[in-house]
Amino acid sequence: MSAPARATAFAPATTSNLAVGFDILGHPVGPLGDRVTVVRGAEPGVRVAAASGSLPTDPALNTATVGILRMLEDVRPGFGVEVHVEKGIPLGSGVGGSAASAVAGVVAANALLPEPLPTNELFRYALLGEAVASGAAHGDNVAPSLFGGLVLVRSAEPADVVALPVPPSLRCVIALPRMRLDTRTARAVLPAAFPLQTVIQQTANLAGVLAGLCAGDLALVARSMRDVLIEPHRASLIPGFAEVRGAAMAAGALGCSISGGGPALFAWCDGDDAAAAVRAAMLDGFARHGLRADGWSSPVNGPGARVEESA
Repeated sequence: MSAPARATAFAPATTSNLAVGFDILGHPVGPLGDRVTVVRGAEPGVRVAAASGSLPTDPALNTATVGILRMLEDVRPGFGVEVHVEKGIPLGSGVGGSAASAVAGVVAANALLPEPLPTNELFRYALLGEAVASGAAHGDNVAPSLFGGLVLVRSAEPADVVALPVPPSLRCVIALPRMRLDTRTARAVLPAAFPLQTVIQQTANLAGVLAGLCAGDLALVARSMRDVLIEPHRASLIPGFAEVRGAAMAAGALGCSISGGGPALFAWCDGDDAAAAVRAAMLDGFARHGLRADGWSSPVNGPGARVEESA
């Protein structure tokens, strides 16, 4: 059977850092996501035919196409591609918009190859797009968008991505205020060094969350999900942060913090009923600060990218 000439891939939004795992933890938060369609053409190279929003049309600068460029250079399939990018994730939202575009792009392009690469080999190509967007090739959004589930990125280069166990009842609520906060801005407020005692406390919290997940002990997860390292420096970038976080905890969240670089907040909850109550409380908290926000909940162990159609 010959390879398809056209493929559309969907990659889900993600939440990363998860309070205790800066640049190393993340999971999908669908149904929000990006779609990329790649069409095979006779001309060599990559052309951005359509990109929603204000995305660059230079393929070397567009997060959806940087990885495709490198992939075609490495594989040399004997054809070029035309790329159409449909953004479903707002720019500067904190739910992995650049990673989703990068992942959807390489997944769609891979479907056109005569011999598609294994999914784990797509990780390094998608990281190239993330690096263009944020200035760093961190994989805590790319990995969950590509592979699905809750993941630990032990190393991006060389790739070492570990799937973590997830209690079946664990849900994630996302509250996304209608404002933009770019990753580069959120990273710029972080200090170059942290006090040793703060790092020790953060490491203990990370260990507690991981141990709680492995044991199915959500009480241990709840008392460990506290960000003493990054959140104190970024909280002021998000209007109403303290009140929204407090509302989530009062409504029954296991933990609540900044999703990625923000402005979205995430909260982990035990079950759908708790998630519904926490979502309402978080949206109301943003409203009290004059910010309209969108909110949804999803399983923490959600699916990753997929090819939606090919022909």
